[in-house]
Amino acid sequence: MTGDETERASRAGINTNVPHAPRIWNYWVGGKDNYAADREVGDRMAEMYPEIVHLARADRAFLGRAVRYLAGEAGVEQFLDIGTGLPTASNTHEVAQTLNPRSRVVYVDNDPLVLTHARAVLGGTPEGATAYIEADLHDPGRILREAAATLDFDKPVALMLLGVLIYVPETQRAYEVVRELVDAVPPGSHLVIAHSTSEVYGEATEKVVAHRNQFVKPAMTLRSGAEIERFFEGLELLEPGVVSCSRWRPDPTEIGEVRDVDEFAGVARKP
Repeated sequence: MTGDETERASRAGINTNVPHAPRIWNYWVGGKDNYAADREVGDRMAEMYPEIVHLARADRAFLGRAVRYLAGEAGVEQFLDIGTGLPTASNTHEVAQTLNPRSRVVYVDNDPLVLTHARAVLGGTPEGATAYIEADLHDPGRILREAAATLDFDKPVALMLLGVLIYVPETQRAYEVVRELVDAVPPGSHLVIAHSTSEVYGEATEKVVAHRNQFVKPAMTLRSGAEIERFFEGLELLEPGVVSCSRWRPDPTEIGEVRDVDEFAGVARKP
């Protein structure tokens, strides 16, 4: 960011000297909403673990493919995107409303900075709706209550949980949160999850996450492929199942460039 932007951030009460998880991710995916402290930690992590930038971009590409499937082939018109992160390109509402202008999207994040950016740059179509809620994944009841102002929970909803369950450290609690959300939506709804793991690169991933957790809060928790798959219990897990997010229905143009990353993902339908 420029000096003027840094000064404005300071006036807004944003501490640009403390690394910020969404801004580091924003840096890796090519966004502009990040500061020197974020880039320093991001670069240090990339030096330790060169795959991290590819992982971040593969995760973003997965979001686009999943939303295109849901808004297109699956005919879903409502999206509850929890753990929005800083907006970049091809955000959920942009992908969904391009395919179906009637799509209704609610973004949820517990970070006021994220929502300030989102409200400033994320619009929507006149036919659909785009709304924002400041709430925490640890309180799914509040999320559901506030989202009901925009979404009709008598009709199918796509629950989007990309890169956010890693911030629920207790695994049993993470399962309970997902179950509460899934129980609130009707048949025909879908659950979309992307979650960090160490299944591919093992100790290398575990070391860089431990390093990151020393400098960036909240801490993130890795889970195994089996633990991630358990989030989908009772649902119809779509092919190809829980896989590296880069391998979930890659676009033909991506074939030949696809490689596994330590971010597993899946999409499932509620019967």
